[in-house]
Amino acid sequence: MFRTCDREKDSVVFQMGTADPDRALAVAQLVEKDVAAIDVNMGCPKEYSTKGGMGAALLSEPDKIESILRKLVTGVSVPVTCKIRILPSLEETVSLVQRIEKTGVAAVAVHGRFKEERPRHPVHCDYIEAVAQAVSVPIIANGGSLDLVKTNSDIEEFRKATGASSVMLGRAAMWNASVFRNQGPLPVERVMEEYLKYAIRYDNHAFNTKYCLCQMLRDKVESPLGKQVQAAQTNAEISNAYGLQQFYQQTQEQLQARRDALQSSSQPERPVTDGDVTAMAVKFERREYPPHITPKMFLLEWSRKKKLEQPLYETVQRSQDRAFQSTVVVAEKKYRSSLWEKSKKFAEQAAAIVCLRVLGIPEGRIGEEDSGLVCKRKREGKVNGAADEERSKKRHVAKTGREAETSTAAAAANGDQREADAPR
Repeated sequence: MFRTCDREKDSVVFQMGTADPDRALAVAQLVEKDVAAIDVNMGCPKEYSTKGGMGAALLSEPDKIESILRKLVTGVSVPVTCKIRILPSLEETVSLVQRIEKTGVAAVAVHGRFKEERPRHPVHCDYIEAVAQAVSVPIIANGGSLDLVKTNSDIEEFRKATGASSVMLGRAAMWNASVFRNQGPLPVERVMEEYLKYAIRYDNHAFNTKYCLCQMLRDKVESPLGKQVQAAQTNAEISNAYGLQQFYQQTQEQLQARRDALQSSSQPERPVTDGDVTAMAVKFERREYPPHITPKMFLLEWSRKKKLEQPLYETVQRSQDRAFQSTVVVAEKKYRSSLWEKSKKFAEQAAAIVCLRVLGIPEGRIGEEDSGLVCKRKREGKVNGAADEERSKKRHVAKTGREAETSTAAAAANGDQREADAPR
């Protein structure tokens, strides 16, 4: 899940891993209005990336590199960049970057290590320098976090050593983001606290918050604080570890007040006509319905009471993110949600909700008055019936197993008898 906000819209770059030009473009077009640029990672050597043909696996397929980058450059309205690793020879590396330059990218980041090398290996500044001299496109030097960049002044020294236009930092920035301060780095404890406040304000995912804090802790990750962070499962628990319980609680109250204000001021979603389909922007939220009750169940019962044909669902899947959208046909009319769902089942439920709301039929949400469409006894009967059916299956399996054991024992006994009766 990619999340951003207005504050960082003009500076955040969306980096993707891809091995397919069409899918890369589809993803880029989903986010291009919310980011400053699109970057393609062609340098990651990790197996989870390379086994899918992404990351450093692309370095051996220059034609595919060109295809992906040209597709993006011509297909989106924001700058496109890419990041590579150096190839086995200087000539190959320069040749690849020259081919990349012709695709029209805005810049190329060069990680100064070979595909098989890791952070413990020294960065090859001479390769980055040779590339920078051979092309006119801006070259971004990368790979100096461990040995070369520890303070802000080191960044400029790394840039000069490589002849690059600028520097990209990964690990050094994660360890202490204040490495970018001209006045010098701040104590990491202060940086962690400021980071955590941002994470709380923007409701960041707790596992991501925990990961970033552990990166900052580094060799102190096994300290009492580190162990407390590792054991935390929520942002509230992480806040406790850093003594920010009060800040967390106040922020949660502010966020909830904003949610309530937005909800009270928002107008109910109105149906629109899309061809022969009536559509609404509706999502199926399972927590809004009692256990064992769904909108599909209500729509089915209503159709039966009206002596209509059973609702018919037609579902399609979108290729770029594998999301689902369903259309339901009731009384020869079609209904669907304009929003895509994460599963086929949820998409069908969303379509049922649209149909029920357009027709003014109860959908079974928590807090709704009892409509009588699906009575309590029937709901419980359905659950009990399913349980009875499961127990019946288990009894049948047990009975079949006992019969099989009896048959096997009888066959063995008969075999022993035949063996005894056989002529010798």
